[in-house]
Amino acid sequence: AIRCTVEIDETTPMFLIPCQNWAGENEMTTVRYLFLIFVIVPVLEMWLLITVGSQIGALPTIGLVLLTAFVGVNLLRYQGFDTLWRGQRKFAEGQLPAQEIAEGIILAVSGALLLTPGFVTDGIGFAGLIPMVRGAVARLVLNRMVVSGVAMGSVTMGSGHRGGRVDHSAADG
Repeated sequence: AIRCTVEIDETTPMFLIPCQNWAGENEMTTVRYLFLIFVIVPVLEMWLLITVGSQIGALPTIGLVLLTAFVGVNLLRYQGFDTLWRGQRKFAEGQLPAQEIAEGIILAVSGALLLTPGFVTDGIGFAGLIPMVRGAVARLVLNRMVVSGVAMGSVTMGSGHRGGRVDHSAADG
């Protein structure tokens, strides 16, 4: 195994800071999620498309898939601009727009899901366009994030280990 030592100061990029337990305990959870995403979801999508196609016909099914993509992209554009304006306003006020950045990532994933043919991915994509759902998911993700190393010129410390939980209570105001 190759080992290297990194001296951490305020100029050290975050990606150079070593992270303990990177793959060990979370590796199986990641494999399960990847299996779900890349095997189960496409099989479910194919089954649902075949079932709907046998009920209403092939052309109406294709039209429905195209319609959901068109409606989704237009809703995505509106929601994306709203999130962008809120983020710019927070940034102009001197606040970190963490909530808006997280919502922007959720919107990007939702857009990709809406463009993917299928009803399951469309349902998940449309859920990401609902502001209350998107905000709740963004807060959940932000509350679980751990900051390591240097942030904004000061070292963040946790209890007994390097890193600490991010406080996003000010982000909701």
